[in-house]
Amino acid sequence: MDVALEFGYRVAWALLQLLLSPFYWLSVVFIAIHYRRQMLLERRLFSVKMNSWIGQTWRAWLGGLLAGICVSAASIGLGITIPQSIVFLLWGISIVLLLFRVRMLCLAYAAGIAALGQTILRFMPDWTPDGWVGTLTTDLREMNAAGLLVLVALLHAAEAWLVRKQAPLFASPLFMESKRGRVVGAYQMQTLWPIPLFLLFPTVTAGETLPWTPLLSGDIWQQGWMLMAFPVMIGFSELTYTYLPQEKAAVTSSRLFMYAAALLTISLLANWWTPLVAVAGIVAIGMHEWLIWQSKFEESGRSPILTHDRNGLRVQAVLPGSPAEEIGIQVGELISKVNGIPVRTKEELHQALRSSAAFCKLEVYNNSGDLKFVQRAVYAGEHHQLGVLLAPDDDVNYVAITKPASLLHLLSVPWKRSGHAGIGINKDKESSA
Repeated sequence: MDVALEFGYRVAWALLQLLLSPFYWLSVVFIAIHYRRQMLLERRLFSVKMNSWIGQTWRAWLGGLLAGICVSAASIGLGITIPQSIVFLLWGISIVLLLFRVRMLCLAYAAGIAALGQTILRFMPDWTPDGWVGTLTTDLREMNAAGLLVLVALLHAAEAWLVRKQAPLFASPLFMESKRGRVVGAYQMQTLWPIPLFLLFPTVTAGETLPWTPLLSGDIWQQGWMLMAFPVMIGFSELTYTYLPQEKAAVTSSRLFMYAAALLTISLLANWWTPLVAVAGIVAIGMHEWLIWQSKFEESGRSPILTHDRNGLRVQAVLPGSPAEEIGIQVGELISKVNGIPVRTKEELHQALRSSAAFCKLEVYNNSGDLKFVQRAVYAGEHHQLGVLLAPDDDVNYVAITKPASLLHLLSVPWKRSGHAGIGINKDKESSA
């Protein structure tokens, strides 16, 4: 009972640390800014918003909390320890990397750099600067880099699970210009989660020893210990125009599990053979970059799927809670006829919907190529396309800016004028949907 009370007290203290941590709330604010920016882009392109940015932020926060609990339990059981000075170092590296690329706000890069830095410092055992730099240098030289990289592997396993479960819900439809200058439909799958971690922190003043022997940093159980709150942010960024969101999420999730397994294996080996720390650091960074390169390579080698064809109009997105969602229209399907009238343009779709003021019947080709029939009553005040957002055609005024984002880019406008703007369309019209 005394052990349980002591552990509960230290968990409560760590929770208070988390609530007072500026890094944790900074990550939540950063995520809120990201989803608000995404909502503004959707309004510009489609004149509607898919989801509330507050709701998306809440969903990301809750997913991150669940993942944090699971990873914290595993890390405490393994005995992963990180000195407090290293926590600040990792956040400092992450913020610097954020200035160049948003996707680099990932512990894999900061931890990989720290592991490589430790390897370099161990070749200079007599070099210790004065002041706080010297303290940081000593902590970096003596930290358990293998344990830190094990933590990175566990976080990416959690990320893989979150991508599989939540990423399709965060996918934002957009219009983009292809390399050939053609406007195509795409999905921005940029998802971030704030992760609260609770890690062991060695101290000689706590007065209690661990009631078990950890796998990593085994000597910590011989001295006092505390729990320390360590907030991090994980996430992934994918721009896809050749996969549907659920398909891209499945592919990305599988590769992240592979990355986590490879990094976990090499990091555990590095815990027993120190020279492998540098290899694990290189794997943490290099394999992460390979995942991004592999995704871009696949996208460039496939044809866009969000285009109309002679059979009908392609559905790029369905508004949550809309009539289209109610009758079961799915992303990627093809609307062929409305009220018995073939539709090949948005204008024909609008005319066909107006041909019956109180009822509509649709013929739709599903993603397997089979024809299905759906129908529903039409009520006043509902979305003029039943909540269906269509793939782009030539009448597009705005497209998304799809260059890799940095911190400064998040403060800029995420769209630009399309090269097709004003060609054969009403100048006052602001979107193509």
